[in-house]
Amino acid sequence: MENSVSYIYRELLEKTKDVAVLGSIQSVIHWDMETMMPPNAVEQRSLQLELLSRIGHQMCTNSTVGKLLQQIQASSEYAKLGEIERRNVYLINKNYLEHTSLPEKLVADMAKQETVTVNAWKRAKAKKDYSLIKSELKKLFELSRQMAEVLMEVKQVKTPYEALIDQFEPKMSTQKITETFDTLQAGLRPLLNKIQETNTDLDTKNLCQPVSVEVQRQISQLLTQTLGYDTVSPAANGRVDETEHPFTSGSYQDVRITTHYYVNDFTNSIFSILHETGHALYELNVNPEWRYQPVGGPCSYGIHESQSRFYENIVGRSKEFWTGFLPKLQKIVPTLAKTGVEEFVYAINRVERSKIRIKSDEVTYNLHIIIRYEIERDLFGDKIGIDELPQVWNEKYEKYLGIKIKDDAEGVMQDTHWYSGLYGYFPSYALGNIYSGQINNALTEALPNWRSQLAHGNLVEVNSWLKNNIHYPSSFYEPEDLIKKATGKNIDSQPFIQYLQNKYKNNEH
Repeated sequence: MENSVSYIYRELLEKTKDVAVLGSIQSVIHWDMETMMPPNAVEQRSLQLELLSRIGHQMCTNSTVGKLLQQIQASSEYAKLGEIERRNVYLINKNYLEHTSLPEKLVADMAKQETVTVNAWKRAKAKKDYSLIKSELKKLFELSRQMAEVLMEVKQVKTPYEALIDQFEPKMSTQKITETFDTLQAGLRPLLNKIQETNTDLDTKNLCQPVSVEVQRQISQLLTQTLGYDTVSPAANGRVDETEHPFTSGSYQDVRITTHYYVNDFTNSIFSILHETGHALYELNVNPEWRYQPVGGPCSYGIHESQSRFYENIVGRSKEFWTGFLPKLQKIVPTLAKTGVEEFVYAINRVERSKIRIKSDEVTYNLHIIIRYEIERDLFGDKIGIDELPQVWNEKYEKYLGIKIKDDAEGVMQDTHWYSGLYGYFPSYALGNIYSGQINNALTEALPNWRSQLAHGNLVEVNSWLKNNIHYPSSFYEPEDLIKKATGKNIDSQPFIQYLQNKYKNNEH
C-alpha cells in the first residue's frame, strides 16, 4: 500500500539520497578549488558554491520531506521499523529541523563568504599580514555566529559554540570537552617536561636532506598501497594531489587526499599521507548497503580523526612499521641506506615545542588543539574579538608551549579552518587522539600480535578490525556510544596518556 510506513520510508530515503549526491558534487568542486582551479576563478567559484548551497538548502527543507517525516512518525506502524530505519528517520528529522531553521539567504551568504575568505587568507598568509584578512574574517565570523544562534534552540544546546561543535561531534558539550582536555593536559605536561629534560642531541640531518618532489610522489604511492588505499589500479577509488594544506575529500567510491611536498623535509609529506589515508579508509569502508543513507555517513569528525591519527601515529611512528617500510624507502632514497631503524624511529618521534600544529609531535600536538579550542570558546563567548586573535594566540603559545611567535603566518593564520568557516572543528582533533588511545587498547586485546604483523607490512587484520568495529557502524551510533561499544569504555583520555608514557618511557621509543 502506498500509505504504508515502508513505502513512505523508501520515498524519504530517495529524497535524502539526492541530498547526498549533491553533497558529493560540492565535495569535488571544493577539491578542484584547492588543487586545480586557476587563480582568477575565485569569484566565479564563489557563485557556483553559493548556488549549490542554496539548492542543497532547498532540498533539505523541501516541504515534502517534512510531510513524509510527519506521516512516518505519526503512523501506528512506526514501531515496526527496524533499528537502522528508525536511526535514519531520526537523522533525517534532525537535519530537516536544523535546515528549516536557517534562512536560505544566510546559508548562501555563508558559502559565498567562505570562498572569498579562504582565498583572501592564502594571500594574507603569503604576505604574513593578518590585517589583510581581518575584515573578511569578521564578515565570516558574524555569519557563523548568526548561524550558531539560530541552531542553538533546535539543537537544544546551551551556547552558540556548542551548536557549532554539534555539527562535528554530536551530543558533545563544552563541559565534557573542557573536563576531558583538562585531564589530558594534566597527563601531558609532566610527560613533556620529563622528555625535554632527557632529550639527547641526536643527529637528524638525514631527515632534512633534499628529496625531490618526484621521488616524494613515489613514496606517497608506496605508502598508500601499503595501507590499503588504492590510487593506481584501474579499479582505484582514490588519488593523491598537492595543496597548501593537506585534506581528504569525497565519499563512498571517490575519496581523494592531498599533501604538500617540502624538498628539505620529506617526512612531513610522509605523515600527512599516513594521516589523510586514515581518513580515506574510513570513508571507503562505509557499509555499502548504507550508501546515500544518513546512517551510512561518518559518525563524527572526532571518530574520523581517530582513524587518521591512528594510522599516522600509532601505526606510522611505530618501530614495527618502519622495520618493514624503511628498507622500501631506502630503495627510493638511497642516501638513507646507512640510516638504521632505531635511529630513524627515534628521529621521527622526537618531541619538540614547535609553532606549527601539523608538524608537531604526538605529545605537544594536543596542546596546539587545546589553544585553538579555548580561543574559539572565548570568541563565541564574547570574551575576545577578531581584532585580538593574533595577540591572544601569541600569548597562549608562550604560556602553553613556551614559544614566541614571529609573524602571523606561523601564528593565527597557520590553519585554514577559521577562514573556511569551520568553527567547532578543532576539538575533534584532540578527541580523535583520545579515541585512538582507546582503540589501540581494544585492538591489542583483540589482536595481541598486530604490531608484529606491521613489521612484515601486513595491515590486513588491523584494517579488518577497524572496518568492522569503527568504519561499518558509521552513524548508527553517537560518537560516545560507538567508542563504548568498540572499546568497552566511555570517553577516557587515560589510555592515550598511558600509550605516550609507555612509548616515551626513559625517552626510548
